[in-house]
Amino acid sequence: MTAPWPALLQQLLPTITKLDPDVVASFSHDQAPLAPAGTASALVRARMAEDVTAVLAFANERHIPVVTRGAGTGLAGGANAVDGCIVLSVAAMNRIVKIDPGTRTAVVEPGVLNADLVREANALGLHYAPDPASREISTLGGNIATNAGGSCCLKYGVTGDHVASLKVALADGTIIDTGKITDKNVAGLDLTRLFVGSEGTLGVVLEATVRLLRKPLPPSTLVAFFSTVEAAARAIVAMEAQHDLSLLEVMDNTTLRAVDAMTRMDLDLDAAAFVLVQSDSPFADATMAACEAICGAHAARSVLRSSDAEESKHLVMARRMALPALEKLGTTLLDDVAVPKPALPEMFARIAEIGARQNVVIGTFGHAGDGNLHPTIVFRHDDEASKSAALRAFDEILEAAMSLGGTIAGEHGIGSLKQRYMTRMVGVREQQLMRGIKAVFDPRGIMNPGKGM
Repeated sequence: MTAPWPALLQQLLPTITKLDPDVVASFSHDQAPLAPAGTASALVRARMAEDVTAVLAFANERHIPVVTRGAGTGLAGGANAVDGCIVLSVAAMNRIVKIDPGTRTAVVEPGVLNADLVREANALGLHYAPDPASREISTLGGNIATNAGGSCCLKYGVTGDHVASLKVALADGTIIDTGKITDKNVAGLDLTRLFVGSEGTLGVVLEATVRLLRKPLPPSTLVAFFSTVEAAARAIVAMEAQHDLSLLEVMDNTTLRAVDAMTRMDLDLDAAAFVLVQSDSPFADATMAACEAICGAHAARSVLRSSDAEESKHLVMARRMALPALEKLGTTLLDDVAVPKPALPEMFARIAEIGARQNVVIGTFGHAGDGNLHPTIVFRHDDEASKSAALRAFDEILEAAMSLGGTIAGEHGIGSLKQRYMTRMVGVREQQLMRGIKAVFDPRGIMNPGKGM
């Protein structure tokens, strides 16, 4: 009698395959508390490309689902297990293979932490721009899978704008190479951009060549406090439209109070909104002076400007603490919507209305300069009424974003959390085309099924 497939997998890869249910379960979900997750049958902790291709060939032959994961910092359930799957961890594939100052590129394995690459590049006078808030603990493979963003996106774009080429293992274990390091390349369809943001549904990234920038100039920073969120939003729209900014962030009063309680930074707790602005251009000081005037014209309560690097870092840290601070208030369901920038005032208003109607606490913060907001719903996980209200608010926020011409996912992906909204978001025929593309790369449908599209 043939042994069950998990035992066969362990025989094939004995040192890296784990079948203990508790160990497997600990790798079976990300940081989205209400995203559906199934029960995996095995965990493989790959150390090299050959481990990945062996797992995929094994799984493809037997029609076994494979869910790839890195650090598990995702916020949409994209790395959550499905029933009976193999969880394939690539976190141990964490080599920075090389950094080439001549081409300003870095070759990295998928388990490299974002911040580790930044530090290595900075030591050579270079910089890797994509900066998700989780950069100290999130992997580049995960960043590529979700096309992660961050505060840098306003000026420097999302992860996909910095990926030159990929080495990818397909569902059957074969390996392909996409893209080139040349600045121009229009030979055929852009397979690289197709894999970026595909959430592990098309293949597994084995190696990525990413573009580096010259290390930016130290930024000048401005912080402004406003008495109304609407005034802050209108100032944000005006500043972004008129000036070359590298960062433009916002926090509402709920978030502001949570951050101050956690950090004791002595922030203005009576303000309705906190706005953080930076420019790293050669004319940054003049830009910040002009932004200060715009904030004044929109009735800012107070404005602080600084060109001191340490003080600027301290002010940015206040914004980076938004989610950890809100998590201290209860379980959080973090949304990720983006709207056209002129619609920001209306989106803020609708979020406030939704919170009041559903009687839930919503702390809103985000990358206001590119219209990407993170309304974060705080609820009690052990209270079904509280959980239901949180889900209703979550739904209404997504609907509000779509009604304003926006999107249900600015940078966190779809995962299992938002998959049910995709037809409404992209359209029936468009979704069919996406699934048709997946079928070309993954005919047996084993790669992260039920996610992303």
